Amino acid sequence: MAIKELIVGGGCFWCTEAVFVLLKGVSKVESGYANGQTLNPTYQDICTGESGHAEVIKIHYDNSIITSNTLLEIFFLVHNPTTLNQQGADRGTQYRSTILYTDEETKEAAQSALKIAQQDHTDTIVTTIEPLDLYYSAEAYHQDYYRQNQTQGYCMAVIPPKLAKLKAKFAKEMV
Repeated sequence: MAIKELIVGGGCFWCTEAVFVLLKGVSKVESGYANGQTLNPTYQDICTGESGHAEVIKIHYDNSIITSNTLLEIFFLVHNPTTLNQQGADRGTQYRSTILYTDEETKEAAQSALKIAQQDHTDTIVTTIEPLDLYYSAEAYHQDYYRQNQTQGYCMAVIPPKLAKLKAKFAKEMV
């Protein structure tokens, strides 16, 4: 068993977390904040768009069950990587599309996944691939948010289409 981590930001972390927790081989998904200048940021700091942090998720996965290539393919499928600092109605640098790496293997996988994903888009992908600088876990109430708040309006409107895309293409990878 080879437990690895992948950190990605694709808009609201509630939405991306809701997708990745459903995958075989994923043992944990944690919502957090990364690569900004504010130390120990709070959600309120992030929402200003001035902290520099992106809303991200840290995916813990067993590489013998699901690969980083599959996770990155799903990442590009379930968000729009061609909109700068925006996912749907969510706007601001905290919603940027990013892949954060801690080793060369992840960097190379991200670069390859981006090239492959570009073939599915007419607009240029704006996802950044950058080294992880700082990571902070988000507050407890953000963790597992969708499962605990499925009837919340935002969750009902935004997350089901992402889950439908996942199921349509990756049903066999789902738990």
